Amino acid sequence: MAKQIQAIRGMNDLLPSQTPAWHKLEQAIRELTASYGYSEIRTPIVESTDLFKRSIGEVTDIVEKEMYTFEDRNGDSLTLRPEGTASTVRAGNQHGLLYNQEQRLWYVGPMFRHERPQKGRYRQFHQFGVEVYGLNGPDIDAEVLLMSARLWKKLGLAEHVTLELNTLGDSDERAAYRDALVAYLEQHKESLDEDSQRRMYSNPLRVLDSKSPKTQALLGDAPKLMDFFGEDTKAHFSGLCELLDQAGIQYVVNPRLVRGLDYYNRTVFEWVTSSLGAQGTVLAGGRYDGLVNQLGGKPTPAVGFASGMERLVLLLQELELVESEPAIADVYVAAMGAGSQAAAFALSEQLRDEAPELKVMSHCGGGNFKKQMKRADKSGARVALILGEDEIARGEVMVKPLRRDEAQRSVALSEVAQVIKDSI
Repeated sequence: MAKQIQAIRGMNDLLPSQTPAWHKLEQAIRELTASYGYSEIRTPIVESTDLFKRSIGEVTDIVEKEMYTFEDRNGDSLTLRPEGTASTVRAGNQHGLLYNQEQRLWYVGPMFRHERPQKGRYRQFHQFGVEVYGLNGPDIDAEVLLMSARLWKKLGLAEHVTLELNTLGDSDERAAYRDALVAYLEQHKESLDEDSQRRMYSNPLRVLDSKSPKTQALLGDAPKLMDFFGEDTKAHFSGLCELLDQAGIQYVVNPRLVRGLDYYNRTVFEWVTSSLGAQGTVLAGGRYDGLVNQLGGKPTPAVGFASGMERLVLLLQELELVESEPAIADVYVAAMGAGSQAAAFALSEQLRDEAPELKVMSHCGGGNFKKQMKRADKSGARVALILGEDEIARGEVMVKPLRRDEAQRSVALSEVAQVIKDSI
């Protein structure tokens, strides 16, 4: 016997029993983005490696350790996209969508990072993201946060997530802070964890995000980024907080929240949960006003967020907010006796024409009445329609309730769609 081929580690199949949770999430995303007037954009899975090095930053875990990068037959370096923002900016620049324009966009699709697979974090994962271009005030920052808050309401998660908020200031403010932070870290270099020592000069703000308790203890006396902010940055952040307060959105200001990508400036935020153990962040984002220019476009303000869909599905399942075994049919059509299969197919098609909202499954494979009813029950259908030679001759069908204690009855074929709609 030939050896079975297995899926690549960290790249998982989604089985039929799992997809209903994804359908619920995807439907909520489409309804949400439509209700705010956002348009969908779809970009390639494979991009030039330089796109991600220039946008994410060469001294980041993603670029240094996690990207799936390879050379194609022409010798060009290509990468499976690890996130969606850089690709969206690249597409906007390439197709003239961004300069001097306002764009509200959203995307959904697979991303790839070579990291240690664990529950809720995989090497092929899926992200939903929102990107807004051409607006630079705190009002659009507030809108994307209101949108994310509404997503939690739609999914029943509002009581299980908390918003953390911070501002990183502008590039010149961060540059001044960077010098002060490096000077402080140099005094404590030997006490820093290995990653923080490595990042101290190349990307010192990431030290603030260190997971080392010892490093975090040292940061208690470090210079504070907010002490380096000018009036514009302070006004932007206070304006955002005021809008969130007026909208009733609760949040926690976390001065050590920096995010893991180099392109962020000013507003950054994360929605976190305590229901998934260590994998607490379920949606995150912020402003990236310099990224369009950094990738070859004209200076354009931008803000957005992304959410790992595996984590959201896991959270829905942990909180039992999706059915574990959802019905795959509302109506099951059974055929009894020779010559009845064609009539059963015709009846099924009639129902799909007259009641397209119903899920109709036709029995195939033959078998006696008991076998067919067993399959009808397994489908989750609430009603079985039974067609035999006698029913066909009379122009009728037998309607058998499967989930309620009611007697079966004969109904004219011309009336069966309305009868089922009235009873389900």
